[in-house]
Amino acid sequence: MALILANTPGVDLHKRTNVRWEELEVMFSELTNVNLDNAPAYWFLNARHLLLAHNESGDGAYSLIHLTAPPRLETPYHLHRAEDEAFYVLEGELTVIRDGEKIVAGPGSYTFLPRGVPHGFRTSSDKDSQVLIHAIPGGKVGFVGMMLEMAIRIYDRHQLPAATPPDLKKLSSLCEQNNISILGPLPI
Repeated sequence: MALILANTPGVDLHKRTNVRWEELEVMFSELTNVNLDNAPAYWFLNARHLLLAHNESGDGAYSLIHLTAPPRLETPYHLHRAEDEAFYVLEGELTVIRDGEKIVAGPGSYTFLPRGVPHGFRTSSDKDSQVLIHAIPGGKVGFVGMMLEMAIRIYDRHQLPAATPPDLKKLSSLCEQNNISILGPLPI
Protein backbone atom coordinates (compact mmCIF):
# COMPACT_ATOMS: atom_id res chain seq x y z
CA MET A 1 0.00 0.00 0.00
CA ALA A 2 1.47 3.40 -0.91
CA LEU A 3 0.26 6.91 -1.49
CA ILE A 4 0.64 8.13 -5.05
CA LEU A 5 1.26 11.74 -4.02
CA ALA A 6 5.05 11.34 -4.31
CA ASN A 7 4.78 11.18 -8.09
CA THR A 8 2.59 14.26 -8.40
CA PRO A 9 4.49 17.15 -10.06
CA GLY A 10 5.02 20.12 -7.79
CA VAL A 11 3.98 18.26 -4.63
CA ASP A 12 6.17 18.84 -1.60
CA LEU A 13 4.73 16.24 0.75
CA HIS A 14 7.01 17.23 3.63
CA LYS A 15 5.83 20.83 3.44
CA ARG A 16 2.18 19.74 3.29
CA THR A 17 2.11 17.15 6.04
CA ASN A 18 5.27 17.75 8.08
CA VAL A 19 6.54 14.28 7.18
CA ARG A 20 9.03 13.13 4.54
CA TRP A 21 7.61 11.03 1.69
CA GLU A 22 10.11 8.30 2.47
CA GLU A 23 8.64 7.96 5.97
CA LEU A 24 5.09 7.65 4.62
CA GLU A 25 6.16 5.20 1.92
CA VAL A 26 7.86 2.94 4.48
CA MET A 27 4.96 3.28 6.90
CA PHE A 28 2.38 2.33 4.25
CA SER A 29 4.48 -0.45 2.74
CA GLU A 30 4.90 -2.04 6.18
CA LEU A 31 1.20 -1.83 7.03
CA THR A 32 -0.67 -4.86 5.85
CA ASN A 33 -3.26 -4.52 8.58
CA VAL A 34 -4.12 -0.87 9.09
CA ASN A 35 -6.00 -0.08 12.28
CA LEU A 36 -6.77 2.85 14.57
CA ASP A 37 -3.40 2.48 16.31
CA ASN A 38 -1.13 2.51 13.26
CA ALA A 39 -3.00 4.44 10.55
CA PRO A 40 -1.46 7.78 9.54
CA ALA A 41 -3.10 10.51 11.64
CA TYR A 42 -3.84 14.10 10.57
CA TRP A 43 -5.29 17.22 12.22
CA PHE A 44 -7.68 18.85 9.75
CA LEU A 45 -10.31 21.51 10.50
CA ASN A 46 -9.84 20.94 14.25
CA ALA A 47 -10.53 17.22 14.15
CA ARG A 48 -8.44 14.04 14.01
CA HIS A 49 -8.55 12.07 10.76
CA LEU A 50 -7.00 8.59 10.51
CA LEU A 51 -6.31 7.53 6.94
CA LEU A 52 -7.32 3.85 6.93
CA ALA A 53 -7.44 3.23 3.16
CA HIS A 54 -6.32 5.36 0.25
CA ASN A 55 -5.52 4.89 -3.43
CA GLU A 56 -3.58 1.70 -3.96
CA SER A 57 -4.99 -0.05 -0.89
CA GLY A 58 -8.19 -0.59 -2.88
CA ASP A 59 -6.96 0.00 -6.43
CA GLY A 60 -8.24 3.55 -6.10
CA ALA A 61 -11.79 2.31 -5.57
CA TYR A 62 -12.29 4.29 -2.34
CA SER A 63 -10.64 6.08 0.55
CA LEU A 64 -11.64 5.42 4.15
CA ILE A 65 -11.09 7.85 7.02
CA HIS A 66 -11.87 7.46 10.71
CA LEU A 67 -12.92 10.90 11.97
CA THR A 68 -12.93 11.93 15.61
CA ALA A 69 -14.91 15.17 15.70
CA PRO A 70 -15.37 17.30 18.81
CA PRO A 71 -18.75 18.72 19.84
CA ARG A 72 -19.94 21.68 17.72
CA LEU A 73 -17.64 20.92 14.76
CA GLU A 74 -19.28 22.18 11.56
CA THR A 75 -18.26 21.82 7.92
CA PRO A 76 -19.15 24.31 5.22
CA TYR A 77 -22.04 23.47 2.90
CA HIS A 78 -20.30 22.04 -0.15
CA LEU A 79 -20.51 19.55 -2.99
CA HIS A 80 -18.09 17.11 -4.54
CA ARG A 81 -18.04 17.17 -8.33
CA ALA A 82 -15.99 13.99 -8.84
CA GLU A 83 -16.66 11.72 -5.87
CA ASP A 84 -19.43 10.31 -3.73
CA GLU A 85 -19.13 10.48 0.04
CA ALA A 86 -20.72 8.42 2.79
CA PHE A 87 -20.75 8.65 6.59
CA TYR A 88 -21.17 5.77 9.01
CA VAL A 89 -21.57 6.99 12.61
CA LEU A 90 -19.86 4.81 15.21
CA GLU A 91 -20.36 7.06 18.26
CA GLY A 92 -21.93 10.42 18.93
CA GLU A 93 -24.27 12.18 16.53
CA LEU A 94 -24.10 14.15 13.30
CA THR A 95 -26.70 16.48 11.89
CA VAL A 96 -26.22 16.13 8.15
CA ILE A 97 -27.74 18.62 5.73
CA ARG A 98 -28.15 16.92 2.33
CA ASP A 99 -29.63 19.07 -0.44
CA GLY A 100 -31.54 21.12 2.15
CA GLU A 101 -32.83 18.04 4.03
CA LYS A 102 -31.87 17.67 7.71
CA ILE A 103 -30.80 14.15 8.76
CA VAL A 104 -29.93 13.34 12.37
CA ALA A 105 -27.52 10.40 12.30
CA GLY A 106 -26.61 8.51 15.49
CA PRO A 107 -24.61 5.33 16.08
CA GLY A 108 -25.25 2.77 13.34
CA SER A 109 -26.54 5.39 10.86
CA TYR A 110 -25.26 5.41 7.28
CA THR A 111 -25.73 8.48 5.10
CA PHE A 112 -24.86 8.42 1.39
CA LEU A 113 -24.01 11.72 -0.33
CA PRO A 114 -23.84 11.37 -4.14
CA ARG A 115 -21.52 13.60 -6.13
CA GLY A 116 -23.13 16.85 -7.17
CA VAL A 117 -25.46 16.96 -4.14
CA PRO A 118 -24.84 19.83 -1.69
CA HIS A 119 -24.17 18.70 1.86
CA GLY A 120 -22.37 19.37 5.12
CA PHE A 121 -22.63 18.35 8.75
CA ARG A 122 -22.25 19.45 12.31
CA THR A 123 -21.61 17.29 15.34
CA SER A 124 -24.69 17.46 17.51
CA SER A 125 -23.77 15.49 20.62
CA ASP A 126 -22.05 16.73 23.76
CA LYS A 127 -19.16 14.27 23.34
CA ASP A 128 -16.75 13.44 20.54
CA SER A 129 -18.30 11.78 17.52
CA GLN A 130 -16.57 8.86 15.77
CA VAL A 131 -17.40 8.57 12.08
CA LEU A 132 -16.15 6.51 9.15
CA ILE A 133 -15.97 8.62 5.98
CA HIS A 134 -15.92 6.85 2.61
CA ALA A 135 -14.82 8.81 -0.45
CA ILE A 136 -15.69 6.98 -3.66
CA PRO A 137 -13.64 6.67 -5.82
CA GLY A 138 -10.43 7.06 -3.86
CA GLY A 139 -7.59 8.95 -5.33
CA LYS A 140 -5.14 11.76 -4.98
CA VAL A 141 -7.77 14.42 -5.62
CA GLY A 142 -11.09 15.08 -3.95
CA PHE A 143 -11.56 15.15 -0.21
CA VAL A 144 -8.42 13.21 0.71
CA GLY A 145 -6.20 15.23 -1.63
CA MET A 146 -7.56 18.48 -0.22
CA MET A 147 -7.24 17.23 3.36
CA LEU A 148 -3.61 16.21 2.89
CA GLU A 149 -2.81 19.67 1.51
CA MET A 150 -4.10 21.42 4.66
CA ALA A 151 -3.63 18.85 7.40
CA ILE A 152 -1.00 18.77 10.09
CA ARG A 153 0.56 15.34 10.61
CA ILE A 154 -0.08 13.98 14.12
CA TYR A 155 2.74 11.90 15.58
CA ASP A 156 1.50 11.70 19.17
CA ARG A 157 -2.23 10.95 19.29
CA HIS A 158 -2.33 12.03 22.94
CA GLN A 159 -1.02 15.53 22.10
CA LEU A 160 -3.47 17.02 19.59
CA PRO A 161 -2.87 20.51 18.19
CA ALA A 162 -4.88 23.40 19.57
CA ALA A 163 -8.09 24.31 17.76
CA THR A 164 -7.58 27.28 15.43
CA PRO A 165 -9.81 29.08 12.94
CA PRO A 166 -9.39 27.51 9.48
CA ASP A 167 -7.74 29.45 6.69
CA LEU A 168 -10.92 29.80 4.60
CA LYS A 169 -9.11 31.32 1.61
CA LYS A 170 -6.69 28.38 1.44
CA LEU A 171 -9.52 25.89 2.06
CA SER A 172 -11.60 27.37 -0.76
CA SER A 173 -8.65 27.34 -3.17
CA LEU A 174 -7.72 23.74 -2.34
CA CYS A 175 -11.32 22.63 -2.63
CA GLU A 176 -11.55 24.09 -6.13
CA GLN A 177 -8.31 22.33 -7.10
CA ASN A 178 -9.80 19.06 -5.85
CA ASN A 179 -13.23 19.27 -7.52
CA ILE A 180 -15.10 20.45 -4.42
CA SER A 181 -17.25 23.58 -4.38
CA ILE A 182 -17.83 25.47 -1.12
CA LEU A 183 -21.34 26.93 -1.13
CA GLY A 184 -21.28 28.76 2.22
CA PRO A 185 -22.35 27.94 5.77
CA LEU A 186 -24.85 25.18 6.47
CA PRO A 187 -28.31 26.50 5.50
CA ILE A 188 -30.09 25.06 8.57
